Amino acid sequence: MTKAERDHERRVEWFELPGPGNTDTVIRCVSRRLSEGDLHHVVVASGSGETAAQLMAYIDDLDAQIICVTHHAGYSGDDEVELERAYVSQLRKGGASILTASHALSGVGRSISKTFGGVTPVEIIAATLRLFGQGMKVCVEIAVMAADSGLVPTDQDILCIGGTGRGADTALVLRAAHMDRFFDLRIREELCRPVRGEKA
Repeated sequence: MTKAERDHERRVEWFELPGPGNTDTVIRCVSRRLSEGDLHHVVVASGSGETAAQLMAYIDDLDAQIICVTHHAGYSGDDEVELERAYVSQLRKGGASILTASHALSGVGRSISKTFGGVTPVEIIAATLRLFGQGMKVCVEIAVMAADSGLVPTDQDILCIGGTGRGADTALVLRAAHMDRFFDLRIREELCRPVRGEKA
């Protein structure tokens, strides 16, 4: 093995099961990767804001912009926004950006399939990504959402954190793309993810 190959060899954490029990390990993996100094944006899926706040507290000494991507308004019913006020205050005070927007890999397509049946092409993309775990699909989705909102660049690699339900169980380094150029998105590295699809 050459020195260049050794320099590019990185550890991947594999979890037996998905779910929030992996959150602390995911945050440690992310912190370790950020310490290399070449990534400056971290996009994290966080419905309530708790996972994003945990991440911010852990990496506050690293040079990284945190973007917290929440569920869209009405995800849980009515017009409710799940993001909790205490976490909003904490995240804003720490300089994090908060994005609440339509989900890139469901959007209007989900309404069409719910109303008329069948499946849309976007939902097929989402289901294909779920073959690698729900967190993989979430990471790709929030990268597109953050890019479309102008919160991350598409000419630099970024770090994304997703999960299965609450918390985090997947972290990727990827090159984001806008929704209208979705297939330009590139997954560069897996830092951690579950090896089985069952919920913990």
